[in-house]
Amino acid sequence: MIQVTNEDNMKLMTRYKDGHFDLAIVDPPYGILNKTKRGGDKKFNMKEYIKWDVKPNQEYFDELFRVSKNQIIWGGNYFGHLWPRCEYNKCFIVWDKNQPESLNNFSMAEMAWTSFDKPSKIFRYSVRKNRNKIHPTQKPVELYEWILRMFAKKGEKILDTHLGSGTLATACDNSGFELVACEISEAYYKKAIKKIKEINPKIKLKLKF
Repeated sequence: MIQVTNEDNMKLMTRYKDGHFDLAIVDPPYGILNKTKRGGDKKFNMKEYIKWDVKPNQEYFDELFRVSKNQIIWGGNYFGHLWPRCEYNKCFIVWDKNQPESLNNFSMAEMAWTSFDKPSKIFRYSVRKNRNKIHPTQKPVELYEWILRMFAKKGEKILDTHLGSGTLATACDNSGFELVACEISEAYYKKAIKKIKEINPKIKLKLKF
C-alpha cells in the first residue's frame, strides 16, 4: 500500500511509535537558494521555491531518527551535524548526473548521507533523462528503485517526509514496498498524485490517514 497525505511531516511522524519504519528515504530542502540567491530552473516559480527552501530544524531530525531504524537523507553535505550520529559514517550515496564539464555552473552530482555501515555507492544516471520535472528537486524513479534494491529488504516499511514529485512512491510501488509519505504543499501534492496515477493507473493509493 502506498499512503500519501497532504500534511506537515511533523504531524505525520507524531502518529507513529519509535522505530515504526524500517527505512526513511527523504529529500528535505537544503536551503541553498536562500543562501546563494541563485536563479535556479526558470521553469519553476523561484519566489515560491525560496519560500519553502528552508533547512529542517533539529526537531525534525530528532523525530525522523525516532520513528525510523535506518535513514537515507539527500543533501548529506549540507547536514554535517548528522555525521556524529554514527560512529562510522562511511556509507554515502552519490548520484552522478553525467553532466558535461562545460556546464560548470551546475552540480555534477548529489550526495546522500546514510546510517548504513556499508561501502559508499555511486549511481550513474544522466540528469538529461530526468526532464519533464514537476518539482525543482525531483529525483529519477530509476534512482529510487536502485536505492531500494541496494538498501531495503522485502517487507520493510518505507517513510518519505517530503513527497515532492512522488517519484519515491512510484519506485516503491514498482518494487513492492509499503510506503507512508506526505507533502506539505497542496499544489505539489496534487501534481504528484496526478503523476503517480498516470504512471500506474492501477496503483493502490491511500490518500487519507
